[in-house]
Amino acid sequence: MSGLLDTLTRQVGLATKRISITTLALIFVILVCLSLAFIDGWRSWTARDIQLREMAISTSNMTRAMAQHADDMIKAADTTLVGLVERVQTDGTGPAARQRLHLLLLQRVDELPQLQGLFIYDETGRWLANALPATPANMNNSDQDYFIYHRTHFDSTPYIGLPIRSRSTGTWIITVSRRINHADGSFAGVALATVSMDYFNKFYDSFDIGRHGAIVLGLNNGVMLTRRPLLTDSVGKDMANTVLFRENVSKRPTGTIFIVSAQDGVKRLNSFRHLEHYPLFVATALSKDEILADWLVDTYVHSVGTAILLIVLGLLGFYLVGQIKQRLNAEAELIRTRDALEGLNQTLERLSLQDGLTGLANRRHFDLALDKEFSRAIRDASSLALIMIDVDCFKQYNDLYGHAAGDECLREISRIVKNSQNRPGDLAARYGGEELGVLLPGTDVRGAMAIAEKIRTEIHNLRIEHAGNSVGVVTVSAGVDALIPQDLDKPIGLIKAADKALYAAKSGGRDRVCETASFDSLNPPVVQ
Repeated sequence: MSGLLDTLTRQVGLATKRISITTLALIFVILVCLSLAFIDGWRSWTARDIQLREMAISTSNMTRAMAQHADDMIKAADTTLVGLVERVQTDGTGPAARQRLHLLLLQRVDELPQLQGLFIYDETGRWLANALPATPANMNNSDQDYFIYHRTHFDSTPYIGLPIRSRSTGTWIITVSRRINHADGSFAGVALATVSMDYFNKFYDSFDIGRHGAIVLGLNNGVMLTRRPLLTDSVGKDMANTVLFRENVSKRPTGTIFIVSAQDGVKRLNSFRHLEHYPLFVATALSKDEILADWLVDTYVHSVGTAILLIVLGLLGFYLVGQIKQRLNAEAELIRTRDALEGLNQTLERLSLQDGLTGLANRRHFDLALDKEFSRAIRDASSLALIMIDVDCFKQYNDLYGHAAGDECLREISRIVKNSQNRPGDLAARYGGEELGVLLPGTDVRGAMAIAEKIRTEIHNLRIEHAGNSVGVVTVSAGVDALIPQDLDKPIGLIKAADKALYAAKSGGRDRVCETASFDSLNPPVVQ
């Protein structure tokens, strides 16, 4: 009887042990599967946040680009108006003056593709001159809001008017205008530039905003100028009571926010930005569903894969857990290796474009930038200026004070030259030896001459002793040239012209700035 009890006790103990091991193994597998499911869900949610953040940055950058485009286009038109106002106030509006003005208006409209037309009105609203082949008879614009504004306001700032249909072409236009005064300051009329709405629409059509995205250009008072997609009521629509304008655009210069559209109920990521110089804003909106569409597909695919993986894990257990860990470790190592290579490549690229002694851009960087800016100047029909600088009697300086002192002298000079880079596109470079170059996109010869003279003066004021120079201190000579390049022009031409001016400065006695007369006749050279 006692033996039977012992046998039963041992069998019950073994059964209990087997049940315990099975339960523990099952619990372990379940915990592993649940953990992987949680990690996959967390990864998907994190990827969603990353996708939204990246699209917010992308949308903001897109809006910044469109705001800069609108600012530049209107500024070009406004700059033209400044010249027209000055000409009318100086030359008057006699028959001969109007004929010359007409030819100038035709030329300006031909040069600026965004312009639909240019017009000059007298104090009664009568057309004095325009960029049309012929001036229509009995045309009067005194009823337009821009005319009424300038007639009642004495300031000389530009005015961006409400969108209107052109009386000469019938198309939608944006008006940019300035007041013209008589000699006594009284109202003499209006100079008007009309910017074609289609110009902005074509530019906005080049952006990928999805099926439910939108782009808006509007005035700061809430009036919509144009929109993509262009709806029947888009032009001139009042946005003042929309959530986007009332709670965001009217209160901040820029921002990015999710808003549910009151028009169609679509939730969109809206990014807006005011123009820097004019009372307008640009807003870009992307559908949240479209932003997350790729993420959603990826999540579905990834979730199916995870489910399959969980089933396999339930069958294979610990073996696959180890394989997954190895794979994750390998992926982490690959990411670290990739990051290290990217950092190294960035360092090498930076070093390959920088002069080691002066810290300026090197010759290779200069050549690349010159080709790029030259091509851009051809495309934009904009000015490109170059300053070539050479240290006077530098060989004698090295002979007198040694190469170490010569290197330090070059570093001091380069520091001043580098400070002349006032805009993102400007580039100061060591062209070779003691010769330096400053590339100035969008700068005419007058602006370049002013910068060159400032550099020359500051270097002279360093008062670095130089017994081999006639003035007793280190000085530089500079040659300046600027041009609006054409299709057949080459960058080497600009370099040769600036070098020629530099040679003239050297021949003229050094410590001076000279320029060549290669710039547009509208920008006469400064006499030194």
